[in-house]
Amino acid sequence: MGRKTVHISDFSGKVLQSDDEIVRVVVLEHPDLVAGPVQLEARSVEVESIDDASLDVAVVEIYDSHGGGEPRRVVLTASEFDALATDVPMAQLLKTAERIKPPKATKRVTAERIDYATLEHAGKPHRGKTTEEEAQLVRDNLEEINKRLADEGIRQIDPADPEHAARYGFPA
Repeated sequence: MGRKTVHISDFSGKVLQSDDEIVRVVVLEHPDLVAGPVQLEARSVEVESIDDASLDVAVVEIYDSHGGGEPRRVVLTASEFDALATDVPMAQLLKTAERIKPPKATKRVTAERIDYATLEHAGKPHRGKTTEEEAQLVRDNLEEINKRLADEGIRQIDPADPEHAARYGFPA
């Protein structure tokens, strides 16, 4: 018995032929993307217009009182951002602006212990033993926990998966 694998374009739904140039498109950010980056496959002709449609953008972080201590990331067209500089052209301003050094990695002297028996952390993959408290919390709140895991880009818990069933005490 033989098997045949058929590849289908994620964009058009058409079968990808062996002579088609297949392109992998990784979506890093999108308003509808909830669980982290995804990849799509398409024929190269289907994505030719991406470069033509691309925008010159500025990605900025704003540190102010609105973010509750966290920066707000904003994406805007480069021309909109450039228009904010009224005294000196933006190109000149960017050349002379203070450079930011990436923060140095620091070793944690004492690692925080995560309590997996809380709704905030229950169900996250970890090396330690799953306590009965965590297992019960997962069984009682599976839908809520799976939504949180998906939002964080972490694998979800499947009661039908033998490993998950054993770990969290789901019936076999």
